[in-house]
Amino acid sequence: MTNPLLQASALPFFDLIKTEHVEPAIDQILQDNRQTIEQLTALDNISWDTLARPMEELENRLNDAWSAVSHLNAVVNDEALRDAYNNCLAKLTAYSTEVGQNKALCEAYKTIAKSDEFKTLDQQSRKSVENILRAFHLSGVDLDDDKKARYSELSNRLSELTSKFAENVLDATQGWFRHITDEKDLSGLPESAIAGARQAAEQKELDGFVITLDFPSYFPVMTYCDNRELRQEVYEAFLTRASDQGPNAGKWDNGPLIKEIMSLRYEQANILGFDSYADRSLAKKMASSTTEVLDFLNELAEKSKPVAENEVAELQAFAQAHGADQLKGGALQSWDLAYFGEKLRQNRYAISQEELRPYFPAHKVIEGMFGCVKRLFNIDIEVSDVASLWHPDVTYYVIKRDGAEIASFYLDLYARSNKRGGAWMADCRVRRKDANNKTIKPVAFLTCNFTPPVGDKPALLTHDEVTTLFHEFGHGLHHMLTKMDVYEVSGINGVAWDAVELPSQFLENWCWQPEALALISSHHETGEPLPKTLLDKMLAAKNFQAGMQMMRQLEFSLFDFRLHAEYSDSNPVDVADVLQDVRDKVAVLKPPAFTRFQNSFSHIFAGGYAAGYYSYKWAEVLAADAFSKFEEKGVFDQKTGQGFLQAILEQGGSREPMELFVEFRGREPSVEPLLHQTGII
Repeated sequence: MTNPLLQASALPFFDLIKTEHVEPAIDQILQDNRQTIEQLTALDNISWDTLARPMEELENRLNDAWSAVSHLNAVVNDEALRDAYNNCLAKLTAYSTEVGQNKALCEAYKTIAKSDEFKTLDQQSRKSVENILRAFHLSGVDLDDDKKARYSELSNRLSELTSKFAENVLDATQGWFRHITDEKDLSGLPESAIAGARQAAEQKELDGFVITLDFPSYFPVMTYCDNRELRQEVYEAFLTRASDQGPNAGKWDNGPLIKEIMSLRYEQANILGFDSYADRSLAKKMASSTTEVLDFLNELAEKSKPVAENEVAELQAFAQAHGADQLKGGALQSWDLAYFGEKLRQNRYAISQEELRPYFPAHKVIEGMFGCVKRLFNIDIEVSDVASLWHPDVTYYVIKRDGAEIASFYLDLYARSNKRGGAWMADCRVRRKDANNKTIKPVAFLTCNFTPPVGDKPALLTHDEVTTLFHEFGHGLHHMLTKMDVYEVSGINGVAWDAVELPSQFLENWCWQPEALALISSHHETGEPLPKTLLDKMLAAKNFQAGMQMMRQLEFSLFDFRLHAEYSDSNPVDVADVLQDVRDKVAVLKPPAFTRFQNSFSHIFAGGYAAGYYSYKWAEVLAADAFSKFEEKGVFDQKTGQGFLQAILEQGGSREPMELFVEFRGREPSVEPLLHQTGII
């Protein structure tokens, strides 16, 4: 039978893919690609059609196969698939480095860039060639043979280390649970969380209840559980995952991996002529220098810290006044913050996430979200049964405009065993024109980890989860509504990393607009709309502890950026020391010494955010400013919606993000709308 990963298809054959298909398919594609590249670089007539288009076909074929494999590894992980994935990852890393250092291929692209033809190409084609030439430089194409060899070794080892980091976090998350037999120990937890704990126990064939470190289990305990000792135990287990501390101390420890990752990243950046890994990271970003990034973060911190300090003082006073029995005269601890924060929120606004949950059944939120983007971008979204799926919880949708299908996506909403935590969007198929000039429609993977349905009740989302769903769908729209036909700049491809969060954070704004809330909410039993009293309370509480939240994100951003900017061979800074120094400067609440937050900071040690976590705040400034135009014109103003679609979503990475922002907003971005939006000013 033909290997399903090698079959050209609009969609992956998830029902046919088996673990034993993975390595042979990737091996075959890499072999074919190498042979074709050798033939292409030997051509006499180098042009867009003879080189760039065939290379795009090669890259796309590999992406089509690997996107399915990497997605399965994230959502239905097991030992055999993990082994196959890691074996292929090593081969793909070696291949990527080999292509990036192929001098003949680089010279061929330079031939296109210097040709008269280049001036006649459209903007997206020219930008793709410029991006490719920059990528050659950043892959070490200009290095001598010894340095190329070392660069390749570093790439391979870093690939292994970052993959192992993610595996350790997953294993550590799943390697701890707390079995509880007396429901009194769960006093304060909402019924939805108790039902989830009961269901988790049943899945482990245990009586009573089970608390895990999966976020839908961890978060309610920290927020609502009256049992302070249990909160402390769960907090310690969560904040010491994959470290030398806590209940699984030394098991799955990411500490040694972090040290090696930092050393190798610096060496790789240094080989390319950069002073730090942060400098190398900025070569492909919107921000122009380390100074600009640090000034940006410090400015936000300076403006936000007084607000955050006032919020902490309020919280401490409230806890002492209302939690004397729990605190027993002692100080407020890290495992008390979410608990007393929620009590203060309810005291001040008489509203909680749990009170809102019945009004956000998942099916209503999804239907309403589709209604919002229909009004903004003139698209229709429908369920389709044409795709094979990897789990019964997954739904496949198609996007249509004027009756014609333009894109599609898979939605996988709920947390489960062997599924990576968090939420993300990934590409399954990239929009482009194929060798026959046929438009290939984009396809996305949208993945979350929400609390699943329990018993005969539908999945009920917290408003925070609603916001997460809108965030990931914003990424999905960026990928799926593109009009670019060149792979390198289609959708999110080629978009500067510190601008790629703009559409996602932008779309979150509709979760707070009364006109949109009318579409995405109704009581799961009565169908009653969100009452005005609850809506008013929710909007009043929108910026509750916004200063503390801002400072927490700035702490993460400064830690990441300073670590990668300051680390060098002559100054191999200690990760814990940098984190402590950042906290000394910006943290308004310091966690206990035993915590090892950095050991599960997958964004920077296993994802694409190294020296780039600041991108969330950078893009939040762009998003708040972009949304302020809708506040001026109307949140469902069609002309403004079409303007955002045409300037930001459709153009992908074909132009510099500042150009696109100015095209939409009419000026460069300002930090003021974000500070106003969050209530800090």
